Amino acid sequence: MTIFNVFSLLGGLALFLFGMDIMGKALEKQAGGQLQKILSKLTDNPLKGFFLGLCVTAVIQSSSATTVMVVGFVNSGIMELHQAIGVIMGSNVGTTVTSWILSLSGLQGDSLLINLLKPTSFSPLLAFIGILLYMCKSEKKKGVGTILIGFAVLMTGMTTMSNAVLPLQNEAWFTSLFTRFSNPLLGVLVGALVTGIIQSSSASVGILQALSATGVITYGSAIPIIMGQNIGTCVTALISSVGANKNARRAAMVHLYFNIIGVTIFLVGFYGLNTVCHFAFVNTTIEAWGIAVVHSVFNIVATLVLLPFANLLEKLAILTIPDSPEKESFALLDDRLLNTPAVAVERARSATAEMAELARVGVMQAMSLTHDWNDTLAQKIREEETQVDRYEDALGTYLVKLSSRELNHADSQSVNTLLHTISDFERISDHSVNLMESAEEMHTKDIQFSQDARDELQVLEDAVQDILNRTTDAFRKGDLHLASKVEPLEAVVNELVRAIKAHHIARLQAGSCSIEYGFVLDDLLTNYERVCDHCSNVAVAQIEVAQDSFDTHAYLNELRHGNDTKESEEFHRRLDRYRERYLFPENQSAEDFDK
Repeated sequence: MTIFNVFSLLGGLALFLFGMDIMGKALEKQAGGQLQKILSKLTDNPLKGFFLGLCVTAVIQSSSATTVMVVGFVNSGIMELHQAIGVIMGSNVGTTVTSWILSLSGLQGDSLLINLLKPTSFSPLLAFIGILLYMCKSEKKKGVGTILIGFAVLMTGMTTMSNAVLPLQNEAWFTSLFTRFSNPLLGVLVGALVTGIIQSSSASVGILQALSATGVITYGSAIPIIMGQNIGTCVTALISSVGANKNARRAAMVHLYFNIIGVTIFLVGFYGLNTVCHFAFVNTTIEAWGIAVVHSVFNIVATLVLLPFANLLEKLAILTIPDSPEKESFALLDDRLLNTPAVAVERARSATAEMAELARVGVMQAMSLTHDWNDTLAQKIREEETQVDRYEDALGTYLVKLSSRELNHADSQSVNTLLHTISDFERISDHSVNLMESAEEMHTKDIQFSQDARDELQVLEDAVQDILNRTTDAFRKGDLHLASKVEPLEAVVNELVRAIKAHHIARLQAGSCSIEYGFVLDDLLTNYERVCDHCSNVAVAQIEVAQDSFDTHAYLNELRHGNDTKESEEFHRRLDRYRERYLFPENQSAEDFDK
């Protein structure tokens, strides 16, 4: 083997790792926020969790990425430890898909079908199709093109490595090296170290498959290395769990224990049976497909054996990292998820939805205090407002970090929408405190409006509750149709506020209303109007970002005053319907508005 073979080997390894990296990231990006919805689906059934983990890992081609996401979910409180165990086991089986794809490089035969399945035949074609798609303007086509290019680069690197190591079959030292790896402990150690360094069992298995082209590696030397590779892949999750809460660290430990116990059972069983049965294939040369078989069989057998004992693995992890008297806290937004931007975007969106719900409930509670004061509820509103402030601070920082990551168009739109809306939800929460303080003043000074006045205010409050519910629902569901109904309702609220203020001025002029009552009334009306203004901002931001437009003033002007546009016509139809729905009681005397 010459120095040029070494250069080819290093170049092939670089292409292989680079191709695997860009293909994995492109797959994650294409999968989008659905990954969180799939992985964080709460289920107490380990078998369902197993299939979830298997499918996600098979899609993104990385058990390390899946496990790190699981650690992040557990740290954020999205997933319980017992729910994570099945997913972790499934990720180990899902990662074997890569080894089967890579085993195609070892196909032998002259038939047309076999030649078509060889990477040397289809990789150039995939690369050509991939670059054509990559040059398209469509974000989706560009993503698919990146996946194809990454796969082609990966397989080119695999072929380059295989060709580079072929001369090693005549090197005595290389043959001797793999003879030593027949020692199970040494083989496991080498496999774990190599995988731990490159932090990818798929990559280390691929390297072993490339080396198998020399014809020197036997099943006896490959099996311990493959076992070690499964242990080495736990390094990524263990590193990721540093600084996380106890349950997140336990999830990483479950991954480690699963592989260590599985490797121990498998090796003891295999070598025990070999002592009795003397398997003939142990000294047979292993090929790429054989490595894929061993890799799959181990992970499937380990899962079959250990899945029924998922609770015991959980208890073992708890024994390793015991509970403490201090209450465990959860990270609102986990930085570990930033490594998978699509998942981080979905988690940020979910956290913003939680923030929006807190703000909505706060306003509803504050409204109720204007009718019936309650000290406990008032304190709860203050605490919820403080919590919403924490959400805004955490989300603002997180979204800035996230915006610097490579995002697809849809995720980039989501980040822009969130950046535009978190401050509005925070301001809505502020107004809940303002309303509460007005209610407290009414309670302290025993300010009571007449029955007619309460009926009129009730119409306004119903409209405000309606717009709050529509806004939060539209945001949570990402429903642009529902968001489009917010602006005409906000216009009706403005009309109601103006009418009530006009009644109030008339009463002041008639001397039938006190200035003190008028101040409280004005505070209530101002806060109701401001809440609806922020709801409008949220809804319009959703619509504008989806249309890649950020000129809110022009959009609203066209909506309200546009001539013969579909959106403007729909706006005015809805405006008329909401005016009919929210009418003041008939025959009400303005003089009776206040007592």
